[in-house]
Amino acid sequence: MPIIERFEDIEAWKRAREVTKMIYRLSSTGDFSRDFGLKDQIRRSSVSVMSNIAEGFERDGKREFISFLAIAKASCGEARSQLYVALDQDFISREDFEKTYDQLNQTSRLIAGFMNYLKQSELKGRKFA
Repeated sequence: MPIIERFEDIEAWKRAREVTKMIYRLSSTGDFSRDFGLKDQIRRSSVSVMSNIAEGFERDGKREFISFLAIAKASCGEARSQLYVALDQDFISREDFEKTYDQLNQTSRLIAGFMNYLKQSELKGRKFA
């Protein structure tokens, strides 16, 4: 794996950015846009994925980075759970639910794979790959 010089180069962060755009788009229309609690919470959880990957990368240690990745992965689960609420309230279509859920699930898998890589890596410096 090449050296990662910026958090923007991390595949999981790129995927998290895309799914955050999807969630913002979905939550800005219809009844979803008027459910301020759910709209705010699902947006915050999706932004948390991106933010924790970035913040962890900017830390100096591998252990800290892995810890932030774990938080990002948990936020993926939170957003997936909130998608069910949006689906159950008919705020989003089954198709939008499945596309967004799949993107969150793939993001979670990318994060888990990256965490495993870092755990097994001998590298301990600021740039972890």
